[in-house]
Amino acid sequence: MKLAVTGKGGVGKTTVSALLARTLAARGRKVIAIDADPDSNLAACLGHPHPETVRPLIEWRELIEERTGVSPGTTGGMFRLNPFVADIPERYAVDVGGIKLLVVGAVKKGGSGCYCPENTLLRALISHLFMDAETALVLDMEAGIEHLSRGTLGSVDRLLMVVEPGRRSVETALRIQTMAFDIGLRQIGVVGNKVRSGQDADYLKEALPGLDFLGLLPFDDRIRAAEAAGRSAWGSSTEMERAVETLVDVLENTPKGKSGSDGPDDIRGKRE
Repeated sequence: MKLAVTGKGGVGKTTVSALLARTLAARGRKVIAIDADPDSNLAACLGHPHPETVRPLIEWRELIEERTGVSPGTTGGMFRLNPFVADIPERYAVDVGGIKLLVVGAVKKGGSGCYCPENTLLRALISHLFMDAETALVLDMEAGIEHLSRGTLGSVDRLLMVVEPGRRSVETALRIQTMAFDIGLRQIGVVGNKVRSGQDADYLKEALPGLDFLGLLPFDDRIRAAEAAGRSAWGSSTEMERAVETLVDVLENTPKGKSGSDGPDDIRGKRE
C-alpha cells in the first residue's frame, strides 16, 4: 500500500500519517514512513525518543554529491538525473518501533539558487519507494504534491487529503485536488480529522461534495496533549486508534485506483 498524505498545516496530517504507519506495522506490514514536510514532526509522532537527533537526508551533503556527481547547492553544470537510491532506506533510515523512517528536510527553492541535485536525489528516492512492491509506504507531505511525479502516479494507491471542519482547510484541499488532477492523479480520498459532532461531519461532506470520504477521525484532547508534550499519538487514544483501524480497513478493501472523486470544477459547481 502506497499512501501520500497532504493537507493544510495544522489539520493533523502528521498525526494521521504516524497512526497509519503504526497501524500498518501492527498488521505485519513492512513500513517505510517518509517525512517530506519541511516542518518535520513525524519522528516525534511515531514515538522516536530523541527526534532532534534524526538527520534529514538533505544534510547528507556527501551522499548527494556521491550520487548526483555535484555538490549540493551547485548552480548549472551536469549531474546525474537517475542517481542510485536503492540502498538509501537500509543505510539511512531510522528504526522507530519497527517502522523505517526517512526525514527529507527542507529544500531551499526559488530565489536561493538552483538546488537541482538535492531535488533530483529526493525525487528519485521517493519514486523508487513508490515502486517497491514489498513495502507499505506512508509519505507525509506539506500542502501540495511537489514530491509526486507523473512517473509515480501508477504506484500511488491514494492521495489522502486530511481536512478539519473549517473554510481554510477545505479551500486548501480543493487547491491540492486541482494540482493532483493537473498531473493526472485521480486516486484521491478525504480523511476528516478533529471531528467533534455530526454537524462537523455534515459540514465537510457538504463543503466537498463529490469527493471520496474514506473516514472521519474524532477530535481528542488526549491526542492534543500528547502532541504538546512531544509524545507519540500511538497509545494516547483508543478511540482514535479504532477510527484509524477502520480507515485502514477501508483502504485495504478498496480496489487500487478506484476513486469516487469528481473533478475540482464539478465540486465547485455542486457547492454553488
